[in-house]
Amino acid sequence: MKKRIVTLLAVCVMFTGGAIAGAVDSLRLGQDLEEDSKVPVKKEQLVVQGGIERSYKIQPPVIPHKIDKDKIDLRANTCMNCHSEKTYKQKKAPKAGDTHYTDRDGNVTKTVANRRYFCNQCHAPQVGAEPLVENTFEGAK
Repeated sequence: MKKRIVTLLAVCVMFTGGAIAGAVDSLRLGQDLEEDSKVPVKKEQLVVQGGIERSYKIQPPVIPHKIDKDKIDLRANTCMNCHSEKTYKQKKAPKAGDTHYTDRDGNVTKTVANRRYFCNQCHAPQVGAEPLVENTFEGAK
């Protein structure tokens, strides 16, 4: 009985291992597992005058301009050069929402709250890439 179970497990592992190796191979597009992976082609970020329409009511706005030279780290957030309370009018940019100036305890802050500091966690730049899969999603207006 033990021998049958061990044999069955060995066969299962053989088939599963083959399937996993096949999946890894297909994800690497036929490239050998021992080779370094190829650097993906960097897509050009889109610049869309007037912004990009949201797909649903509470969707964070997507970024309609290039941000490859912007810097967001613990010491600097260059997004706020245009989108802060002080500069948005003169830069003709949307102001960061009031919720961005509220900490997790509900206290209003003078600068962007820590939990909203890293803009590209929610707001994404757009690129001219074809969809990977067909998408027929239409947001409610």
